[in-house]
Amino acid sequence: MNLTGDKRIVLTLDAGGTNLVFSAIQNNQEIVSPLTLPSNADNLENCIKTVIQGYQEITSKLSSKPDAFSLAFPGPIDHSTGIIGNLNNLPAFKGGVPLGPILASRLKIPVFINNDGNLFAYGEALYGFLPFINNLLATEGRAKRYHNLVGITLGTGFGAGIVRNDEFFTGDNFLAAEVCMLRNRINSNTSAEEGISIRAIQRVYADKAGIDPINVPSPKTIFAIANGEIEGNRDAAREAFHQLGVSMGDALGNILTIIDGLIVIGGGISGAMSLIYPSLLKEINSKFNSYHSDPYPRLIQKVFNLDDEKDKVLFLQNNEKMILVPDTGENIPYAPEARLAIAISKMGASKSISFGAYAYALKVIDAKLF
Repeated sequence: MNLTGDKRIVLTLDAGGTNLVFSAIQNNQEIVSPLTLPSNADNLENCIKTVIQGYQEITSKLSSKPDAFSLAFPGPIDHSTGIIGNLNNLPAFKGGVPLGPILASRLKIPVFINNDGNLFAYGEALYGFLPFINNLLATEGRAKRYHNLVGITLGTGFGAGIVRNDEFFTGDNFLAAEVCMLRNRINSNTSAEEGISIRAIQRVYADKAGIDPINVPSPKTIFAIANGEIEGNRDAAREAFHQLGVSMGDALGNILTIIDGLIVIGGGISGAMSLIYPSLLKEINSKFNSYHSDPYPRLIQKVFNLDDEKDKVLFLQNNEKMILVPDTGENIPYAPEARLAIAISKMGASKSISFGAYAYALKVIDAKLF
């Protein structure tokens, strides 16, 4: 989707349980400094007022009225109607709220709402990790190109979005990529999100350090303790990130058996990936035991960490060989090792979500679906 030179302006909103982040994008560029306002997550009237306030403040900085307002919310969302369902971190929307129609009526502008995981993945597929990888391959003279991407968000919860050939994969109920509902590798009676989230890090740290959960520090502080930067129980801190890596590696392994695409990671916890990667990659590249033969890899693909320069070099190496077609004399290229890559978002989750929201709104308008 090429929006270079497109003069239309889309005002975007990335909605979280704590903050609402507004921006405006034109011609593939942010044209204002992002505005952050409190979300008022437990009061619907105040939350809607804040959304309208942010819209008005951003619009006042523009040379013309925006052509669309595109919002990213945590799921579940029916993006065809603009109705937001029950959200753990935005309890004001309990029971289902038609936020899209409400805003369209009050603001007199096309309004689009989609899942933040979907829009994060879309922004990364169009502007971030996917084109970055394909440009690297082109520079190295490789013929291989990637077309599928899974965007993972790590923070209050464990979220995701899937993009295939520049299209969302949303499912029949708009509930595809609800990866939070996968099974937790460490405690199989709980969901993956109980092992891959802010509360997971804090729970393990409190348990291993023997402290009251009420007094548990933030993940950022636990990260600093794990790195020896401040005083605290370093073993407990490192174990908290180790367990998250095991749970996440297992979840990603399950996802990749179905999606077979690149993985990009964003969100607040992504800043701690240096402590998460070791156990994550060990798990994702681990082996299954067999009743009848030797152990075999849990994934057919080999996953490379592109945040590690050595892995990056290996990923880009040409592994093709020529296979002779009998009776023809023709040789055709064959890559015996299937490769995938994982990395932290270089754009940052909020910016990727904003750009995804921008592109999504204009795509819907151009398809005359609005």
